[in-house]
Amino acid sequence: MARFSLEAFKDWFGYTRRERRSTFILLLFIVSMAGIRFMVPGVRMKLELTALEEDLAADSSIRVFVQDNKVRQYGPARSVTVIDLNKCDSTALMVLPGIGPVLSARIIKYRNLLGGYAEVSQLREVYGLPEETYNRISARLKADREDVRKIMVNRADYRELLRFPYFERYDVSAILKYRELQGKIESCGELVENKILSSEKADRVKWYLDFSD
Repeated sequence: MARFSLEAFKDWFGYTRRERRSTFILLLFIVSMAGIRFMVPGVRMKLELTALEEDLAADSSIRVFVQDNKVRQYGPARSVTVIDLNKCDSTALMVLPGIGPVLSARIIKYRNLLGGYAEVSQLREVYGLPEETYNRISARLKADREDVRKIMVNRADYRELLRFPYFERYDVSAILKYRELQGKIESCGELVENKILSSEKADRVKWYLDFSD
């Protein structure tokens, strides 16, 4: 049986003693660098926590629990300006994420058509406004119902009632016919009880109707 010869192995690769030593040191260095994350996990974790803390400190008031069980408290969060949908212009809306000149113009146009926003959720009715955009901006908006333009139900004519986006032609015809018979309408509840409006529609329009003389 042939015997393994170390000298023949060395001669095959052609390494000198000095070259073998250099190669061994290089391999040892590579293995050490690859394994450092397992050998000293605390160092790596500390570096990651430090970077995370810096990001959090720049944004909000958040407690960060670090490895040594200490708690660090950062200062108060930066205040976020809440935009009033019934008072803002299109320029103010364009600071919101996902709102450009087209959507901001549509929001203002729909506000004018409605007579003002009674609820922030009405933005979902704006043509072309994605749901994900609404979810991102809704917390930064408010709608003051005091600014909503009212429709005088007992005086409004067919054209004025039909201009309101929530009324269909059959709604307007039914309201005018009922008003002609009754003389005066007292409330949305009366319209629901007499099946002039559905309860769902009454909930949508109640902020826009004034039943005084």
